[in-house]
Amino acid sequence: MLEFKDLTIREILNRILWNQRKKRADYVLTFIHRGAHMNRKVIPFNLIREVKASWFSYGREDEEVIIPFHRILEVKNVKNGKLIWEKTSVELKH
Repeated sequence: MLEFKDLTIREILNRILWNQRKKRADYVLTFIHRGAHMNRKVIPFNLIREVKASWFSYGREDEEVIIPFHRILEVKNVKNGKLIWEKTSVELKH
């Protein structure tokens, strides 16, 4: 987590998406998604389409879903298993 220490979630998303030394396929993002198993959904960074001031969007060609940053729970490097960022206070009803 040291590489991304003291960065906002927006900065982390943009760094992974646009830094040529980072491979999007190495990262996944978990966020609150009501109705999903344990109210969580995990998506690969390859699906992220846009990052704005307070939200990101993801989807395939015919869909786009907007997720506010406050719903993001964690960012993980699946290649090495390291947790890059984690929300510190999560209140979910299972």
